[in-house]
Amino acid sequence: MDLRSAIALGFKEIWAHKFRSLLTMLGIILGASSLVAMSALVKGMENGMREALAAIGGLQKIRVQATDELPIWQRHLADQAPGLTLHDVWALKASAPLVTKVTPSIELFGFRDWERTVITYGSKSVRPFVFAGTWPEALELNEHVVAHGRMFNEIDDAEARNVCVIGTGIRDELFGAPEEVGREIIPIGEVVRIRGQPFTIIGMFQHYESEQARRERQLRQPTPQPQETGPKRSRGWGGSRGGGHFVFRLKNYTVYIPLNTMLLKFRAVTGTNAVADQRLTNLQMKIADLDLLEPALQQTRNVLLMTHKGIEDFSLITQEEWADEIATQIRNARLNRGIIAGICLIVGGIGIMNIMLASISERVREIGIRKAVGATTTAIFTQILIESLVIAVVGGVAGLVASYGLVQLIAIITPSDNAPVITALSMVVAFAFSAGTGLLAGVFPALKAARLDPIEALRYE
Repeated sequence: MDLRSAIALGFKEIWAHKFRSLLTMLGIILGASSLVAMSALVKGMENGMREALAAIGGLQKIRVQATDELPIWQRHLADQAPGLTLHDVWALKASAPLVTKVTPSIELFGFRDWERTVITYGSKSVRPFVFAGTWPEALELNEHVVAHGRMFNEIDDAEARNVCVIGTGIRDELFGAPEEVGREIIPIGEVVRIRGQPFTIIGMFQHYESEQARRERQLRQPTPQPQETGPKRSRGWGGSRGGGHFVFRLKNYTVYIPLNTMLLKFRAVTGTNAVADQRLTNLQMKIADLDLLEPALQQTRNVLLMTHKGIEDFSLITQEEWADEIATQIRNARLNRGIIAGICLIVGGIGIMNIMLASISERVREIGIRKAVGATTTAIFTQILIESLVIAVVGGVAGLVASYGLVQLIAIITPSDNAPVITALSMVVAFAFSAGTGLLAGVFPALKAARLDPIEALRYE
C-alpha cells in the first residue's frame, strides 16, 4: 500500500466513526489551541511590559537618587553629607563623557508631601502623581511629548515664573475628559492653584496609553453617562482614562514646573532663614550606548564621590532590574504554557492510542487477511501509524482554528493591558507537537497490529 492510499484509508476510518474520532481528537484540539492561546497571551504580556519600559526612558536611562542612609562605615559622617546639588550636575557634564544628558529634579513625594500637593481649579481638585521642578531636558529623558502649548524654557527657569506643564489626567480631573464633555479641552492659559499658589498652564503632554488601550478607545462608541448622585468623589488611579499600564497613568498625572520656581516657591520655607534648600531629589541621566552602561555607572560614581568628598549619600538606579523581571516573568509564563499544553497533548495522545487499539481489535480479521495475501509487517505498521498521524493532524488543524476563538474569549473574560498576539511560530510549534503526539501514540498500536499472527488473526471472532 502506497502513502496516498494509507492516508486515504485513515480519513475513511475517521469518517466511518465520526463521533468516536471527534472525541479522540478533542485532546489534541485542546492541546494545540491552548498552546497557541497561551503563547498569544505571553506575547501580549511581553509587548505590554516592554512598551511600558520604553515609555519611561528604556534601559539607557539612569537615575541618581539622594539617600539619607549612608554605608555603615560612613554613618558617622551623616552631618557632613552634602546631598545632590546643581554642583553635581555641572561636574557630571564636565567630567562624565559617557553620560549624554543630565537633568536635575526636585520632586515632592512621600505621604505628607503628596497630601499637601493639591492642584485646584474652581471647585475641583486633584493630586498629581508626579510633581517635579526640573529642566526642559526632562522631556527627552522621560519620553514626554508636549502636544499643546510649549515646554517652559531657560528664561522661565531663570525668572522662576509660575508656569506649569500638565498631563492629560490632570486636565481630565480639573476641566473635564473628552469622553464626558464631547470635545477635547485644551486648558492653555488657564490659571490653577498648586498648594495655594497661582500657576499658568503653558503646555499639556500628549495622552499616554498602551497600544491595546488606544485600539479599544478608538473602537468604543461614546455612550451617555448616567447621572451620578451624592457627593462627588475620586475613583482612584484605576479606570479607562489611565491608558493601561501603571506607567501610562503615572505620566498622565504628571506636572512639571521650572526648577528655580520649585526652589523659591516650595523649598524656601524648608530652608534656614527663608533660604531655599538647594538639595535635589534626584538626577536623571541617559547614556548613548547600552553596551557602555557599566563604564558609565562607574564614571558617574567616581565623579559624585569626588564632589561629595567620598561620602556615598546617593544611589544609582537603572532599569535593568525591571528588564530582568520582565525576562523572568516571560520565562515563567512560557514554562506554565508548556506544562498546560503538554498535559492536554498527553491526554490527547492517550486518547489516540486507545482508539487505535480499539480499531485494531475490530479489524483483526482484516489485518489477518491482508497478511495472508502478502502484506508485509512494515506495511501493516506504516498503515496504522499513518492512521494515527492523520487523526492527530486533523485534530491539530482544528486546534489551530479553535485557538483564534479561544484567544478572543480569554481576552474578553480577562482583559489585559495588551491584546494577545497570535504568532506564526506558536502555530507551527503547536501543529508540530500535535503531529508528534500522533506519531508517538500510534507506535504501540502499530507494533501490536504488525506482530499479529495471520493464522490466529483469521481465527479471531
